[in-house]
Amino acid sequence: MPVDHRTRQPMGLLHGGASVVLAETLGSVGSFCTIDPEKQYCVGLDINANHIRGVSGGYVYGRTTPLHIGRTTQVWEIRITDETGKLVCISRLTMAVLDRKL
Repeated sequence: MPVDHRTRQPMGLLHGGASVVLAETLGSVGSFCTIDPEKQYCVGLDINANHIRGVSGGYVYGRTTPLHIGRTTQVWEIRITDETGKLVCISRLTMAVLDRKL
């Protein structure tokens, strides 16, 4: 994700909300990949984020890892790093797995 005028807060650093949006997007895509979308769908239950380091420009990169893939819930860890690989934000996302009404 670029760190520019669209994603920086007034002090010139990557906005924490932008990091959370990236984290939830990555975890949501991950959860979608584990289900049969004709029978189920996933929605976010909870997300938390710890902002470790400020970034003022360039790009940040996110990687999501499943911690728990259950029948009704999933937990994902999302690590956001800067261009040098330093940790910028770590987030945990809990997803609910719901059945579609057929």
